[in-house]
Amino acid sequence: MIAGLKPYAEYTDSGHDWLGALPAHWDQSRAKRLFREVDERSKTGKEELLSVSHLTGVTPRRLKTVTMFLAESNVGHKVCRPGDLVINTLWAWMAALGVTKHIGIVSPAYGVYRPTDGGGILPTYADHLLRTPLYAAEYQRRSTGVNSSRLRLYPEQFLRIPILVPPKDEQAAVVRLLDWANGRLERAIRAKRKVIALLLEQKQAIVQRAVTRGLDPSVPLKPSGIPWLGDIPQHWAVMPLKFLCRRIQNGATPATSEQRYYENGTVPWFGPSSINNSSELGNPVRHLAKITFADGKARLINGPAVLVIVIGATAGKMCLLLGDGATNQQITAFELKPDRIAPQFGIQQLRFSEHWLKSTASTATIPILNSGVVNRLPLAFPPVGEQESILSALLNETLPLTTAISRLEREIELLREYRIRLIADVVTGKLDARETAARLPEDSAQAIEAEAADEADDPELTDEETEA
Repeated sequence: MIAGLKPYAEYTDSGHDWLGALPAHWDQSRAKRLFREVDERSKTGKEELLSVSHLTGVTPRRLKTVTMFLAESNVGHKVCRPGDLVINTLWAWMAALGVTKHIGIVSPAYGVYRPTDGGGILPTYADHLLRTPLYAAEYQRRSTGVNSSRLRLYPEQFLRIPILVPPKDEQAAVVRLLDWANGRLERAIRAKRKVIALLLEQKQAIVQRAVTRGLDPSVPLKPSGIPWLGDIPQHWAVMPLKFLCRRIQNGATPATSEQRYYENGTVPWFGPSSINNSSELGNPVRHLAKITFADGKARLINGPAVLVIVIGATAGKMCLLLGDGATNQQITAFELKPDRIAPQFGIQQLRFSEHWLKSTASTATIPILNSGVVNRLPLAFPPVGEQESILSALLNETLPLTTAISRLEREIELLREYRIRLIADVVTGKLDARETAARLPEDSAQAIEAEAADEADDPELTDEETEA
């Protein structure tokens, strides 16, 4: 059905190079004609706390894993109401914004914009349009800051941006089509994620058996004294993590006002958002210049090292840094002795302690791990040669699972790319949604609404993000 989408019959120049041509009968208007900034503050701080993300727009924070410190009090936070546009001022260039369906509160640093009376734009259409890559690029052009990592989109700049305004019946048709398409794309993605979860569970079982029992099923066993490991081969040693390390150090955050610490940076600097559910390290938050270390504003980590999040919502998660790098203060780095412990063997076994480790965190507003507990994390291991043999056997045994998981992840990535392209083409008038939307089944709206409710309750669909 979507394949039948065609361009409009007639287009006209929008007058803006970045917008290009638009359907001849569409209007455009400055954002200030469609939205007005509001600054309503919470007097109690008891309203629902909302999250503003480039991934999912505006959603309740309780459904998210957000790597940031929570304020002790939410009094003074900005109140937003259904239909309001909320913009994460610092991350607008990533399209961290959206129209809220909820009444709640957001950071005082965010911008809240309410539709004007008679403005002529549907909130649901605005949510799709204003989060497209096309508009995100314009936010970046209009944002200002001392460096690229501190860009802010101030209200006076946002309110000057031209907004495409089709007739309201066409806006409704666009939203109807996109909701229908998104429901089916999300269903396909959900099915693939469930298969990935099953494959990961199978892979984890293989890994756990290998790194806790070795390769010989007939080897005599002994109690390890470690709850998450159980019995281990008799000839294996058990030793605290700190005795297998060359150095242990916490990270630091250089002042973002000192531009020289970030300009032309070559050393990757990682935060909690870089550590996910994989043993492999994700993307760095940014890169640091070498002068940062010379000035003592950051600490260089010489890999291989185990990085453990010790502060925040994701405390206990860990991964392996193979090369050199640096971290913020929420992460402790354990530089391993490769002659005692093979790095991949160490991280594969240590990750089975994550759940237990998190359970030991303080129950304060911000979970914090006790450094002594982390330092004493026990490792059970054979000689390095046997560790390497175990890793080699693991690689061969799990290769088919790893390949299948990678293929499914790539398919999900392609589906998401297709969704982004479809939304961009329809909301900007490159493709006409009217005829296709009119042919959709009448019950599609109810089905979409029910599916959206299911997704809201599905923890697999929450995302991890960093907020300002």
